[in-house]
Amino acid sequence: MNGLRCLCSSHRLLQRPDSMVPVSGPLFGPMVYSAFPRSSCEVTIDPTVAKRRSDNAWEDAMRVERPSRRSVLKGAVVLLGAAVAPDVGAQNQNTVRVIYGFAAGSGGDAMARIVADKLSTGLSMPVIVENRTGAAGRLGTKAVVSAEPDGMTLLFTPNPPVSIYPHSYSNLEYDPVRDLTPVSLIATFDVALAVSSKNDIKTVKELIAWAKANPSHANYGSPGAGGLGHFFAVMVATSTGLGLKHVSYRGSGAVMTDLLGGQIPIAVVPLGDALELHRGGKARVIATSGNDRSPLLPDVPTMKEAGISAEGQGWYAIYAPAKTPAETVKRLNEIIVDGLSDADTRAKVLRLNMVPQTSSPEQLAAFRDADSARWAPAVKASGFKPQQ
Repeated sequence: MNGLRCLCSSHRLLQRPDSMVPVSGPLFGPMVYSAFPRSSCEVTIDPTVAKRRSDNAWEDAMRVERPSRRSVLKGAVVLLGAAVAPDVGAQNQNTVRVIYGFAAGSGGDAMARIVADKLSTGLSMPVIVENRTGAAGRLGTKAVVSAEPDGMTLLFTPNPPVSIYPHSYSNLEYDPVRDLTPVSLIATFDVALAVSSKNDIKTVKELIAWAKANPSHANYGSPGAGGLGHFFAVMVATSTGLGLKHVSYRGSGAVMTDLLGGQIPIAVVPLGDALELHRGGKARVIATSGNDRSPLLPDVPTMKEAGISAEGQGWYAIYAPAKTPAETVKRLNEIIVDGLSDADTRAKVLRLNMVPQTSSPEQLAAFRDADSARWAPAVKASGFKPQQ
């Protein structure tokens, strides 16, 4: 067995026996392992520090408990060679970053951390979520586009930055097909068409009849101009010929508050943001946006079931920088697919009001292309012109 040189000392390290601890080395090549038993050298994260999101804070959170002299002697006897504890700087260099272009605390952020945990387990190394906020997710996407294609920087993103923004931004500064490598789909979620339970509208057919009879009041609220709710409502309006007027809000909470208060008659929001009010009888979801009924609300029909040619979902996926080696992408994909397949993890995802759905890299590429083509007409019909 050939020996490897430790980057932080002149000691020889051996290829992995089962009882040894990874201490340095590339993510997708031969790992370097310490001669100490696993119980003698542990890398831990202080949870009170780990909540902070800057790179430096994460580095501060990493600490190494160095082995005792007895452990050193034990390792020397067992492996006939000495080794040193992992160097903190080298350990931090071998930390995978999952970039999420939106703020912490959201359902998407929680989903990103589930994926990061599975990657950390599968790779046997630290994986952190970095919230690179700004420009509606474009800053985080560009950070991954410009990263080294070594598997150490990944993008966790909803679909707009990769399938919708190419149609709405004239100066996007990246091409999601050219500049990103698909790894795996993670989860999907529907958009809900909701009304207040105070009115008598219970079906899409009744809503259309009401909107045609009251065109001056046919307004709908969405969580923001240029979002999924906005464009899905445009799909509905185009299919039905309704002159629905858009009222843009800063988030779903404000939309649902005004729906319940009677300021707007219709809300078009992510399904998860209307679920509790629907279940509590305060709002009424009359249709969802997917091709099939949502397992989160199986008693509510889709728009297609109601005879309306409007379909589209939100989704989350993992991407790597372009030119990431195929073997690296394959390994990441296998870890993610396996990690999200167990019942407990799937239950966690469902509690985030998403439906777990993984894929191969090739399937994600085709999925993105179809999604982009699906939303393009609605983006154009909306006339939406974002600030660059």
